[in-house]
Amino acid sequence: MRSVLFDGDKNLIIDDLDVRDPVEGEVVVRMQASGLCQSDLSLIDGKYPFPLPVALGHEGAGIVEEVGPGVTAVRVGDHVVTSTLASCGQCAHCVAGHPTMCRRSYGAPDAPFRWRGQKVHNFAALSTFSERIVVRAGQTTAIPEDIPLTSACLIGCAVLTGAGAVFNRARVAVGDRVVVVGTGGVGLNCLQAARIAGATTIVAVDTNGAKADVARRFGATHFVDASVSDALEAVRDLTAGGADHVFDCVGAPATVRQGLDMLDWAGQLVILGVPAAGTEFTVPGGPLYLDRSILGCRYGSSRPAADIPRYVELYRSGRLLLDELVTRIYAFDDFHTMVDDARAGRLDRGVLTIAS
Repeated sequence: MRSVLFDGDKNLIIDDLDVRDPVEGEVVVRMQASGLCQSDLSLIDGKYPFPLPVALGHEGAGIVEEVGPGVTAVRVGDHVVTSTLASCGQCAHCVAGHPTMCRRSYGAPDAPFRWRGQKVHNFAALSTFSERIVVRAGQTTAIPEDIPLTSACLIGCAVLTGAGAVFNRARVAVGDRVVVVGTGGVGLNCLQAARIAGATTIVAVDTNGAKADVARRFGATHFVDASVSDALEAVRDLTAGGADHVFDCVGAPATVRQGLDMLDWAGQLVILGVPAAGTEFTVPGGPLYLDRSILGCRYGSSRPAADIPRYVELYRSGRLLLDELVTRIYAFDDFHTMVDDARAGRLDRGVLTIAS
């Protein structure tokens, strides 16, 4: 079958990848569409270590093709959005409704594929740039068949991460002041979730001034081009002294430091951008004394089985924008073009079609 494989040096478009059969509690999904996320690019760039070779992709939607023993949550033929959370469903965190805290779902990549005699690892427990993947049944959530899979696939990462950070981690409330630093796919979903939550001042900050229009379309009331303006001064002015919530979708030491300074008393900084391995953040202690908080946030603190249906209904009602998030849909063989476009900043989200 076809797949996009990273061998540690380059991305290979291959057609001879094999995947194992499902065991108890697993399903096989025939992938239809997958978005390209910054995390895929970060892996390729060596931003963090990962076992190689690896089949790329982790933001997908497809159709259940086969179910293993004991699977009842989904059936063959179901349209599903996939999730990176290969959680066990049995530990204290899972039972309490916090699957992002499941130890089993973090830092233990599997190798369900074989390519020319060698094992191939999955990425983020998925590998959605492959025609067929085997995953835990809990990593799939059925959606109505009338939802376009080229849009639904983005729920699997950009929406769960960005909107989840707003709804689940920060719990943005009506009238709050929100700042979002970085307006890629995750940042745009922070913006629209803040709009849905009822925030009244929503400031988007980016070094790419061309992002202003799309940021406003998704919910920003103001846009700050950090390449030509003092972002900190602008935010303090627009928020009348500081924000209640700052979402850092970059994860760089400079943006984290500045994000803390953008907060009002009792404000919270939520870090969504994944820093390079070994990165350290240095912040002054004084601002924290005034009840300011710095929060990490894994995958939007999401509960996919509950959150994905909610986002589908918000999409159907016209409140959550998905189709507008897709800048361009690419044929499978145009993967390299999609990567080039993403690196050049031409995409909010590029989507690869997987099915033959």
